[in-house]
Amino acid sequence: MSESFSSLIPLEGWHVLHLFYSVDHGQWSMLSDNEKREAKTQLSELVQEIRSHKDTQLLTFAIASPKADLGFMLLTPDLQDATYFEKRLTLGLGVEILTPTYSYLSQTERSEYTTTADQYAQETLIGEKGMTEGSEEFNQAIEEFNDRMKHYLQHRLYPVLPDWPAICFYPMSKRRSPHPEYNWYSLNHEERAKLMKGHAVTGRKYSGKILQLITGSTGLDEYEWGVTLLAKDTIEIKNIVYEMRFDEVSARYAEFGDFYIGMQLPLNELFKRICL
Repeated sequence: MSESFSSLIPLEGWHVLHLFYSVDHGQWSMLSDNEKREAKTQLSELVQEIRSHKDTQLLTFAIASPKADLGFMLLTPDLQDATYFEKRLTLGLGVEILTPTYSYLSQTERSEYTTTADQYAQETLIGEKGMTEGSEEFNQAIEEFNDRMKHYLQHRLYPVLPDWPAICFYPMSKRRSPHPEYNWYSLNHEERAKLMKGHAVTGRKYSGKILQLITGSTGLDEYEWGVTLLAKDTIEIKNIVYEMRFDEVSARYAEFGDFYIGMQLPLNELFKRICL
């Protein structure tokens, strides 16, 4: 393991690796039945080992297109562990069986546009609801807000991901066009926060249907964020992505990478799905 190396654990949050592989069925066909069984057992035991590691989650899924055959989503605090697990997963079925087709490194992070207690008090409780600061009703509302935000931040930084069958991943960045009207980074924080608030309103409509995890990758990978969507029905993934395209923050400022759609499966089912 990584005990002999200095840990690389962020001040807050976890490292996240999305890993996508194709299977070399030519190489696989050259293995005997016994070698195939041993290879699948080896990968299964490795997955269980990784999942038993402290503060670590590993999702396994089949990819629904020829972009890849199978994928893993790994969440773990230490980059040393993440790298070590990634190398072993690549060799998990033996040499030259799995070929990496795409990967993405990011970190769980808090949003810089999260509403503060003071903003909520001034804009919502006092401005919209007409509450009196310091009243019992006001204080109770602030306490409830702080509790909600505590749970929200916990999910952003240290999520527990469900085994919902549909999983979608795509990277994205905010546009840096020479034209100021289409340059996200030429906007001040207040303008950006207002746009993101509208974006969040759309996302909340899918509560219970979509679990969304936004992870930051500025300085870590090609794009600036990774987006992971988990759902029980692919139509909800299609709907939320489509609807959010009409939000100004996406329509004017967003740039997207390739989309990967997969199905979370236990390994015995995944092996069948990818013809192993």
